[in-house]
Amino acid sequence: MTERAPEALKGEDWAGEMGARWLASLDRFEGMIAPIGAALLARAAYTPGERVLDLGCGGGATTLAIAELVGPQGAALGLDVAPMLIERARQRAAGAGSSARFVCADAATASLETPPFDRLFSRFGSMFFEAPVPAFTNLKAMLKPGARIDLAVWANPRNNLWMMEVMGVVRRHVEIAPAVPRAPGPFAFEDLTYLEEVLTSAGFIGMDVLPYEGRQPVGGPGASPVAATDFVLTSMAVGRVLDEAGAAVRDAARADLVDLFTARYVEGEGVMLGCKAWLVSAHA
Repeated sequence: MTERAPEALKGEDWAGEMGARWLASLDRFEGMIAPIGAALLARAAYTPGERVLDLGCGGGATTLAIAELVGPQGAALGLDVAPMLIERARQRAAGAGSSARFVCADAATASLETPPFDRLFSRFGSMFFEAPVPAFTNLKAMLKPGARIDLAVWANPRNNLWMMEVMGVVRRHVEIAPAVPRAPGPFAFEDLTYLEEVLTSAGFIGMDVLPYEGRQPVGGPGASPVAATDFVLTSMAVGRVLDEAGAAVRDAARADLVDLFTARYVEGEGVMLGCKAWLVSAHA
């Protein structure tokens, strides 16, 4: 086993490396989490005329969907810190003739020259703030009084086998320190008590949670075990760690991942592993 420093999987640089990784496999990433996004959109139940801010919009798929729901009399604005993803989102909007608009900025400090929004939406885009209370306080300033927010955040890693089983394989080959609770990252808000503390401190009230549980296809719907393995190694942060450990370590981990995904492969669906998320709402 190759030892890695505790900072090996430290916070992800969405304006740089992680944004580029997401863009390179955009369709696969979005295919994995599309059902959760659809569930969050259904829970939000947008109506024509509403003005919606989409936090951490990535490649813009959810913003485009929101624009369709609120119609020309409403507004959908996607906000993301990754310039390469915002560029792709703008291209998608232009190609679709969508009214969705996109801004590249850090939501923790951004000041938008736009009327306040009726709603805020985020599909896995709210967990990466270094200082979440000031960030959500800044977001609240972009909303009308009483505006509703709808967030999807990952629940405990133990309930997300798409992450746990992959990490189990990787840890056979490189040593990775356990994640720091509440640190910025995918599972920053697994603890709902902590999330409520953050939202309350930022001025939001009435947090309500609906659990989402299911299975999701690693590497997107229909991906083969080999394709799912390539997705993990090229698109997720663990791929960088294995790259740095050397070719022999990476090749051994790759073989083990192929074996894992072969055992989890479902014909016509892909490599299916369990997932759990919290669908969270609150009001400004």
